[in-house]
Amino acid sequence: MKHPIPEGQSRPRAALVALSSLFLAAAVLSGCGGKDADSAAAPSPDVGAPGQPPAQSPAPPPVVGGNDPTPPNEVPTTPAPPPSIPSGNAPAAPAPTPAQQLPSGVDMSKPGVAVVPVKATASSANGGNTADKAIDGKATQDSRWESSQSDTNWLQFDFGAKTQIGYLKLVWEAAYAKEYAILVSDDGDTWYQLRYVADGKGGTEEFYNLNANVRYVRINGVKRATGYGYSIIEASFKSPGSDNTLGSTVATSVFPHPANGANLIPAAAQQAPIDTIQFSLPDGTLVTRFGFVGRPRHARERGEAWNEVGYGPNDTVDANGKPQDKGIGVYLNFVANYFKNRTWGTEFIDNSKVKGVTKPTLVVNQYFQEAQRGGGHSFFRRFDNAGVTDYGWMSPGDLLDDTTYTDGFVDKTSCPVVPKPPQTALAKPTSGYMNVIGANDGCSVVLSEYPGYNSLVADANGVMVPNGPHVDGRALKAGDVMEFTGSFFSSRAAMDAVGDKGNFRYYTNEVTYVMGEGLRPWYGVQPRLMNAPIPEAALQGGLGSTSYDYSDNSPLMFQQPHNNIGMQNMQRFVEGRRWFHTSMQTGEHTENGNDTNTAAIGLQGPMFNQSTCFGCHINNGRSLAPTVVNQKIDTMAVRTAAVDGNGQQLPHPMYGLGAQMNAKGSTDGVRRDWGTAVHVSGFELKTVKLADGSSVELSKPTISFDGPTPAVFSVRSAQPVIGMGLLEAIPDADIIARARTAPDADGVQGIANYAYDPETGKVRLGRYGWKASKVSLRHQASAAALLDMSVTSPVYPNRDCLYGPSKCTTANRVDPGLTEEALTLLERYVALLAVPAQRSLASGYPKGVSPLAALNPDVDKIAAGATVFNTIKCSTCHVPSMTTGTTSEFQEARGQKIKPYTDMLLHDMGPDLADGLTEGLATGSMWRTSALWGIGYTEMVAGKDVKVGYLHDSRARTLTEAIVWHGGEGKASRDRFIALSKTDREALLAFLGSL
Repeated sequence: MKHPIPEGQSRPRAALVALSSLFLAAAVLSGCGGKDADSAAAPSPDVGAPGQPPAQSPAPPPVVGGNDPTPPNEVPTTPAPPPSIPSGNAPAAPAPTPAQQLPSGVDMSKPGVAVVPVKATASSANGGNTADKAIDGKATQDSRWESSQSDTNWLQFDFGAKTQIGYLKLVWEAAYAKEYAILVSDDGDTWYQLRYVADGKGGTEEFYNLNANVRYVRINGVKRATGYGYSIIEASFKSPGSDNTLGSTVATSVFPHPANGANLIPAAAQQAPIDTIQFSLPDGTLVTRFGFVGRPRHARERGEAWNEVGYGPNDTVDANGKPQDKGIGVYLNFVANYFKNRTWGTEFIDNSKVKGVTKPTLVVNQYFQEAQRGGGHSFFRRFDNAGVTDYGWMSPGDLLDDTTYTDGFVDKTSCPVVPKPPQTALAKPTSGYMNVIGANDGCSVVLSEYPGYNSLVADANGVMVPNGPHVDGRALKAGDVMEFTGSFFSSRAAMDAVGDKGNFRYYTNEVTYVMGEGLRPWYGVQPRLMNAPIPEAALQGGLGSTSYDYSDNSPLMFQQPHNNIGMQNMQRFVEGRRWFHTSMQTGEHTENGNDTNTAAIGLQGPMFNQSTCFGCHINNGRSLAPTVVNQKIDTMAVRTAAVDGNGQQLPHPMYGLGAQMNAKGSTDGVRRDWGTAVHVSGFELKTVKLADGSSVELSKPTISFDGPTPAVFSVRSAQPVIGMGLLEAIPDADIIARARTAPDADGVQGIANYAYDPETGKVRLGRYGWKASKVSLRHQASAAALLDMSVTSPVYPNRDCLYGPSKCTTANRVDPGLTEEALTLLERYVALLAVPAQRSLASGYPKGVSPLAALNPDVDKIAAGATVFNTIKCSTCHVPSMTTGTTSEFQEARGQKIKPYTDMLLHDMGPDLADGLTEGLATGSMWRTSALWGIGYTEMVAGKDVKVGYLHDSRARTLTEAIVWHGGEGKASRDRFIALSKTDREALLAFLGSL
């Protein structure tokens, strides 16, 4: 198929060789990977008789350069397992009484000294390995206590009288406890819990800061790590001392907050974006630029092979038509070392709206970081072939130099690296290539015709097949919709030339381009999930919304960049993602197969909650919810405060701004527990009756501290990090304008919070955090790094910043931490994370294919639920729609109509949700309205092994519970919800589930 050169341009006759066969092969190369050839593009829909399955699938074509269709290192990286939680088999013993804790005035000026129990007893002993051998001072395997093969065994130490204890060391033999409690008692009958270990590692485990004044200590087994019993080689104790007990006398200072927004800094002036994603030339030519990153597979591949009924294997159903699930695809996964040489840019030059142009063209340039082979572009879904299902395209574009493609068969990469163009101009605005203005070189492609095809009619099975009259190809026109996916076809030699020993072939995202408009998020329609633009009403995150996911990759839906991310911003995004996934202790990535980030090694302080951002924001979503007794809640933040004589809250003298529950391991591999953890001690339950006679059980976790309990504390769940850059782009004035000076008829008011910028001291509007006390993504990211990971930054230069502003200066101390570059990358990564499009549209699945549960909405119920949402006035606070301003550094975030379902204001939610901690104008019962976009993905993003919850402390196990917990300004809407019929309630929940 031949396509003309842009109007007013010409090419030498020698260049007019038809390339349809070559480009169809290129499409196969970009679209194949060991799958059957029916799924690849083909020159016509006549494989076998029209409308009938092929008699035999043709063999897949050879792959350029002889590269294996599924190279081993193309397998996607895999994340770390979720955090361990207790089995729930142990009863919740109360915390020690004040009489069982150290009295005031204990001398801590010197190191602790050994204290030795006078006696050891045990629930059982095996093979002569009695309890007394655990305290005989012999650290050898032939002198140990060994229990019978039961989980419920215990080992007990008697000091003969109340004894002050600051430290315990356990040395386990190979048979260790996976889960156990350390209990204390004064009488040997009534026990109190000192520590609980849910993820024992064996070897040597040390416990500091025990703060115990007791006669008895017991190691109470809950769950064995092996099939044997428990085996402790030696247990030793020390008195409290400077080497094992934390002081609680750090002088803390109050963080000041402005009393109001009177001195709010003015709005920022508009500047050029850091990466231009779209602009028009003076004649009206539209230039669209976007970034790609290497991906393992294609967009419509799930764990099950699927074909329409009568056209090949369909693993989505069994022989009886019952839906089957064989796992997920890997389209949204990030390949190994995705941040290194694996992003590139693409440019579309579109003259469909230029005055006088009757035969528009699309010129495509690509900007790689290393030399590539020519070809491999795809433009249209292969909708005219029933054998094309999960992937496959028509590729009618014209490669300007055919040899750049054929060179690939002899392993030549004839497409050189082209420097990225100016921000608002073409690289070759007047010269072009081969008289094609705008084309960079022979690797550029020109597309000018919508392809011809046989019209589709239903066959005997109701499958749409190309048995109808032929529809001729035609010139492109404004509004034409096409699918595009690039491909990364480099070579071993080219990758070696840039010092990269990794793979040299990758797939990438599939995007939808609309002539004359630009990129649009897409979903699949009939026939065969052909791509179509998602309507604006479902674009929660504007034009950058994540497209529908037919690869069944829901756990990765919160990890995607804006659909229209700029080609340079894509590299910024992946470099920031690397930092988000990096251990601040070891520099290791949370996903296997990625190079160590040496710049992060050793940045973490001695006490912390998690070592990576990803540790709290599981799959970029919520943290692990408190679900079982004895669970350590170290994926959440526990804010802590003391109260001074004037009633002001200030950081706690031991914990500072918040409890940091884990201690850094040392090079000897010894596990150390400093007694700063916070656990679930139980649950308070109550039942609420609904109008239809059903009831809802509400559960609130109760919390206990291993160390002293602060006067005030607040349990905070990590929130999803999607759409943060869009929220930052909402103008201050738009948020402030929604605040009311007095409550409305339902008692809803809403106020804005304000805070001092930690670097400039200027008054700014609060936007982030549960109480809107963080003024920017930079503020939020640096505060989280310090509080949750004990990592400093240019914003918070030392760890004393946890104790207030008086020592939070470079003059006091500068601890090694995030550099300015690393902090900026983290900030920009979070800003560029996209929001999934609302799943409120019916997809056009092939006949006989089982729909994905995540993309099989009840459209009518969702629409009815949206009406209920507005009728009961949830939308008063959860405002559906806003428009971003024009001053963000990201063009992707400018002027976007978004649907976050938040007003960004504080609301008093009543005593049931209050915790007493204040932040600026946010009292203990005030919370910022949570954004609801993406909330329907909550459990799918978390994955089947992770339990997550809703509200600020994740107490709500379901959305129904979350709504019923609403009080204060949310009471009227809650009461209307309780009064709903079952039908209306289910419709509302279906609507929320679609977001």
